[in-house]
Amino acid sequence: MSGHRHDHVASGTAAAAQRGRLTLVLGITLVVLVVEVVGGVLANSLVLLADAGHMAADAAGIGLSLLAVVWAAKPPTPQRTFGYQRAEILAAVVNAVLLFGLGAFLLFEAVQRLRAPGTAEPGLMLVFGLIAAAGNTVSLLLLRRGQGASLNVRGAYLEVLSDLLGAAAVLVAAVVIATTGFQRADALASLVIAVMILPRTVKLLRDAVDVLLEATPRGVDLEVVRAHILSTPGVIGVHDLHAWTVTSGTAVLSAHVVVDHGRWHDGTAPMVLDELGTCLHGHFDLAHSTFQLEAAGHIDHEHALHL
Repeated sequence: MSGHRHDHVASGTAAAAQRGRLTLVLGITLVVLVVEVVGGVLANSLVLLADAGHMAADAAGIGLSLLAVVWAAKPPTPQRTFGYQRAEILAAVVNAVLLFGLGAFLLFEAVQRLRAPGTAEPGLMLVFGLIAAAGNTVSLLLLRRGQGASLNVRGAYLEVLSDLLGAAAVLVAAVVIATTGFQRADALASLVIAVMILPRTVKLLRDAVDVLLEATPRGVDLEVVRAHILSTPGVIGVHDLHAWTVTSGTAVLSAHVVVDHGRWHDGTAPMVLDELGTCLHGHFDLAHSTFQLEAAGHIDHEHALHL
């Protein structure tokens, strides 16, 4: 005899709630991208072109994020019982890879320009840098609330944040060139953009890989969960305890729960399910949980690794 408790997964993902904002941010990003390309050519500025390249990667990443949100909203099927929710995490991985490649490219180009500096026009750099900073600030404000709930939205938020810092680097370089004539400031600012991209990219990739490897969600201590389960009346053991993340905001848990013979034989074992739900409710951020009830000694008939 076994019992199951299912707490239904929310119908939408955390990123789905931000779909409209992501669409607006994508539009702003594309506009700023075009502006910076024009400005980079007119001002002969590597840092403007570098930031434009960064914006291009961001536009692709945000586009992937929106595509992932659409796929994640598709209903479950017998073949894909959680639907396509993990498409968001795959998009986050692609975003991280794009950003990592861009950062490495910018490092190379900045070193080349340091060796042979060009002649950038600081006035135009200042104008186009201000336009980029304004656009990035608006995008950052649009994504600020949702970035804490979705890994995919957080990826877009970090991209826009690095864009804003990139625009700031453009402005600083423009002021330095205008006041001192030091043309290598353009290349140095490009170097700053490249360096600030990489650490955030590594963190985003690490978080996404943790989800793909079904690591225990951050903030969920399995030993504490085990203690809560064992404190439930009638429970004498727990094994095969697992917790993982399907997508941002959707942590799930499963466990085999051993019930004492008294509860098992008097027919009250199923009530343990309700007691388990009450025990875990409010203590852990879990969207879905499944418990299999077992009589003492049942574990001896199983051959799987028990944790």
